[in-house]
Amino acid sequence: MVPECCDGSRVLLGVSGSIAVYKAIEVTRKLQQAQIRVQVAMTSSAQQFVTSLTFQAITGHPVFDDLWVSKGRIEHVEQSHDMDLLIVAPASANILAKMATGLADDPVTTTALSTRAHILVAPAMEDGMWRHPATQHNMQILRDRGVWVVGPTEGVLASGRVGLGRMASPDEIVDAALHILHPPPLSLKGDRIVVTAGPTQEMIDPVRMLSNRSTGAMGIALSEEAVRRGAQVCLVLGPTHLKPRDNNHLRVVRVESASEMLAAVQAELAECTMFVGAAAVSDFRIANPRTSKWKRSDSEATHLELVENTDILKTATARLRALREDAWVMGFAAETEDLEQHARAKLERKGCDVVIGNIVGPNRGFGEGRTEVLVVSRQQPAEVLGPATKSEIGSLIWDKVAQMRGKFH
Repeated sequence: MVPECCDGSRVLLGVSGSIAVYKAIEVTRKLQQAQIRVQVAMTSSAQQFVTSLTFQAITGHPVFDDLWVSKGRIEHVEQSHDMDLLIVAPASANILAKMATGLADDPVTTTALSTRAHILVAPAMEDGMWRHPATQHNMQILRDRGVWVVGPTEGVLASGRVGLGRMASPDEIVDAALHILHPPPLSLKGDRIVVTAGPTQEMIDPVRMLSNRSTGAMGIALSEEAVRRGAQVCLVLGPTHLKPRDNNHLRVVRVESASEMLAAVQAELAECTMFVGAAAVSDFRIANPRTSKWKRSDSEATHLELVENTDILKTATARLRALREDAWVMGFAAETEDLEQHARAKLERKGCDVVIGNIVGPNRGFGEGRTEVLVVSRQQPAEVLGPATKSEIGSLIWDKVAQMRGKFH
């Protein structure tokens, strides 16, 4: 849901050629509902789907749709200075390629090249076009330049096929725009955060493993919310079906085992200001994993020799404390009983600043549904947050952490 906002912000909505153009009409409406002044620029390809008259009627402003019609001013230059945010939605593969290479031959790309305002793109195209190395290369160029990205999502595409390339919903686009225009008051700007999330897998043989039911949903939610609050985040993510939202301020490192997760975390700590250990890391691994499948008939099949994995949270905390005095560490405690007692013990044992505890079990704790957590710290009494969605819990957790750290800028 788009939040209410008494705004004075100015947005130029750049519309390129895609069947998803019709969604840009709803984006325009929702921006206006947030009291944002909207002007529209269109490529000639976009006008094959919806006429400029439609957007002119909705916004009450002339549409910038032709480079060669003189209105007594250089339109793309004036537009580039007369906005706080450029949103390109839908952003076709063609328009993204032109933006990445600096081409400027239509109202949208000339303005994109001229402006110094924030830019947000919402890609929309067929799955094969999105996954093509050329498109991914162009997207990386844009991210490196600080362009914000929302979507695409998976779903039914214009061809009728199901794939990745569907434009983000109007609500998601407008939410992203509002967070760019108005960052949350409890900011994490300037923080570089390493987050671990998801399970780890310890191989028994090439087809079997030790693992757990974690999906990484909580760690992903915390990462995405930290980015929305201005942080640079590295998410070290174990094996999971969940995929974080594409964002140029969120870098994802995929790992499988606890040793791989530890190595990835250690590689990131030098420039880190905060470590969040939300992963469900396997405490043990197999001493001697088999290189071939273990058969029922093997004489040793009923005995597994385990060795203890290195404690990632404790190791990372000690290393981070040695690197910088003001570092902050958030741990997680997934328990089946005596939650506060175990969370407080972990807080002291691992040297964390705060521990987030949750009860796990059958149909509880793991996954993407609603949950509740217990915030345990030295400064304040334990506090329950929720029940709420993982995304909402992530926001509440960062509010608590920001208060504890005294960061209200």
